[in-house]
Amino acid sequence: MCKGLAALPATCLKRVSQEEVRKWADSLENLIHHDRGLAAFRAFLKSEYSEENIDFWISCEDYKKTKSPAKLSPKARKIYDEFISVQATKEVNLDSCTREKTSHNMLEPTLSCFDEAQRKIFTLMEKDSYRRFLKSPYYLDLVSPPGAGCGPENCKRSHAHTLDCNSNIISQCA
Repeated sequence: MCKGLAALPATCLKRVSQEEVRKWADSLENLIHHDRGLAAFRAFLKSEYSEENIDFWISCEDYKKTKSPAKLSPKARKIYDEFISVQATKEVNLDSCTREKTSHNMLEPTLSCFDEAQRKIFTLMEKDSYRRFLKSPYYLDLVSPPGAGCGPENCKRSHAHTLDCNSNIISQCA
């Protein structure tokens, strides 16, 4: 289970301190506002084939940073088509009222047109996938003390966790 890191470019790897990782358990906000926490959470969701919620949340955050009014409508349409529409390729689980309100907001997109849907998806992640993440090897292997993890052989050498370019968590025994 321990994988070597020699094949990966050094620029793709970043160590995550246990102190940082422990903060991720305080709240979903702490987790997703930390680059490596977000990558770990996304890798976990990807393993469960349910990354559409975090992808939607990230897209909404990016959308809210849009400076040009001319770009609002095409960006909003892209998000709507990808996540909200009933034919969406990565449809998120929204109640009909929120979906309808968001559809109505598409008539004249503003920076806040996805706020309610984004809040609902955040709450859904907070109550469901975030709790599963905290119980998963994706989190537990990172927060475990050195020497306590790194596969079934439970190696006793130094233990570090890194994230590769594809947001995969890699345990490494030195």
